Amino acid sequence: MKSGKKRRHRISDKWAKTNALLGDKGLRLYIPQTRRFSQYTLRSMLEAYGMVYVKPVRGSLGRGVMRVEREAGGGYAYQLGSNRRSFGSFDACYLGIKRDIAGKSYLVQRGIYLLKYEGRAFDLRVVVQKSPSGGFEATGTVARVSYPGKIVTNGSQGGTILPADQVLQPHVGSGQKDAMIAHLERIGIQTIRQLRRRYPGLVEIGLDIAIDSQLRPWILEVNTTPDHCPFAILQDQTMIRRIIHYGRQYGVTYRLNCNKARTLL
Repeated sequence: MKSGKKRRHRISDKWAKTNALLGDKGLRLYIPQTRRFSQYTLRSMLEAYGMVYVKPVRGSLGRGVMRVEREAGGGYAYQLGSNRRSFGSFDACYLGIKRDIAGKSYLVQRGIYLLKYEGRAFDLRVVVQKSPSGGFEATGTVARVSYPGKIVTNGSQGGTILPADQVLQPHVGSGQKDAMIAHLERIGIQTIRQLRRRYPGLVEIGLDIAIDSQLRPWILEVNTTPDHCPFAILQDQTMIRRIIHYGRQYGVTYRLNCNKARTLL
């Protein structure tokens, strides 16, 4: 997706965004431990959590993301795309990851076991925009359900887009869905306010939030030029109309070429 009249403020460095958010004590509660990739940090975080994600410092659409985990019996494995490789030792696994990284800068992030919808992991995308009346407002929340066998939920990677309340329904009571979504939206507003302390030009973000089995939210990533296709392909067009309207108020139009994500499981 490309912007029209005005360029949006893009921050591609995930490490810089993470450090900016850690400056807020409230947001710290929702940020999985994240470190720069090295042999030491990978080993120590696997020992601590059993599963981690290795992500490029700069990148989008889920490209280059790896899931690394300890296997029963003492082995290790990592998955990139649909390809999973197993190893008898940590050192062999590390060397395989190093080859796939190919000299680029990567991060290691604590792995969060996502809630599932019909057997497939999902996360939630929360969009926050500058409001025409001043301040910031959450203008849309949607669920992204992973394609079978994939480790990311992005629509560009075959993920399915569904209404947030639909995927939350099996996990929370009907009276709790709205409260949970409202909580996630407050986290989104708090996030853009904190980021603007360092990047005052920001006018919108797309926040990717995981929910674990204890119903605790975790900030996986902050997109500063989010793709709004997940909202454009929903049957209910209320959110995408609001997103487009708000964007126009600060001089941005969106060219939505939405031919990868789907809306039916």
